[in-house]
Amino acid sequence: MTETMIPRIYLRRGKEESLLRRHPWIFSGAIDYIKAEEESEIAEGALVDVYTHAGEFIARGHYQIGSIAVRVLTFEREAIDSTWWERRIAVAHDVRRTLGLTQNASTTCYRLVHGEGDSLPGLVVDIYGTTAVVQCHSVGMYRARMEIAAAIRAVYGEHITAIYDKSSQTLPFKANTGAVDGYLWGRAQTPQVVLEHGEQFLVNWEQGQKTGFFLDQRENRELVKRYAQGRTVLNTFCYTGGFSVYALAGGAKEVCSVDSSERAVALATENMRLNFGDGAPHTEVAADAVEYLRDIGDRYDLIILDPPAFAKHHKVLGNAMQGYKRLNARALSQIRPGGILFTFSCSQAVSKELFRTTVFSAAAIAGRQVRILHQLTQPADHPINIYHPEGEYLKGLVLYVE
Repeated sequence: MTETMIPRIYLRRGKEESLLRRHPWIFSGAIDYIKAEEESEIAEGALVDVYTHAGEFIARGHYQIGSIAVRVLTFEREAIDSTWWERRIAVAHDVRRTLGLTQNASTTCYRLVHGEGDSLPGLVVDIYGTTAVVQCHSVGMYRARMEIAAAIRAVYGEHITAIYDKSSQTLPFKANTGAVDGYLWGRAQTPQVVLEHGEQFLVNWEQGQKTGFFLDQRENRELVKRYAQGRTVLNTFCYTGGFSVYALAGGAKEVCSVDSSERAVALATENMRLNFGDGAPHTEVAADAVEYLRDIGDRYDLIILDPPAFAKHHKVLGNAMQGYKRLNARALSQIRPGGILFTFSCSQAVSKELFRTTVFSAAAIAGRQVRILHQLTQPADHPINIYHPEGEYLKGLVLYVE
């Protein structure tokens, strides 16, 4: 698309302030008017240029219908072509190389692109062995998926043998893209065994949640391993049993994995068998974790609370915080004296301060003496753009309970 053909969005007076601070989102309320070659509406996902009210170029990005009207790709007037995509993927790859993830014999799965954290808002790319799994959260990224795939191939060369697109469930529902998950290039067998800190996990990106595995808890799982020796462990909302595997690898006496999904619990059992064979001291329960915590007695001295996002939007924040408080109060009131509680929130709408205050309230309800040992966040391959603090979505606390 030539410069003259790119639709122009003009902002209301003074609404460029956040862009001058390099925030990558433009909200619909900041837009004054749109100027395009054709008078019809701009197609969702189209590349647009953004100008101040005074007519000065300020950013280029993807247009979308909704409260976030533009996701910024660049603050420069540069072509968004194959060279641009390859450069952005190469920079993201270099970050992971710096982290020691790209050629790591003991960890073969990691996040290559983390949306705004890698200056590619609306795009997630996870690596599982020699397969890249692409997940688009915006129509603009979805429309560019073949260019993204070509850039991944160019950067990785022979180290990537398949690229799978898993965007059908993450694109805006009203966009009507007709997206169907499938391979953009190559083929791969699923499920596939990947390594994380030497532990083995079966991953199925074709059928599993997210891109197949929750990579953002890698370092926190390793921390559970450090505390697990000799403990009786309860892993709630276990999904495929990541924390359970690490707990048993750390010398836990016994591990119980709870999830409402029977399929998830079965996968947790498979991962246990993969690492420890038959006869591991592991039990699995397909049940609602919140209800299960109602009456656990003092059986456990290490409990993991890693629920799905209770608050996906600020509108439901109040109810969500009550849910977090109830969940933590139940665990804190029943955990054995000297027990360790790992508790998390993955809700972007919940700030670190609010989460900590909610756990404080739960501790007060439980009437226990509680120490904070660690304050946790997402790993470095899920980076936070310093201009986009909203990217810090994962919060965690490790508590010692007297």
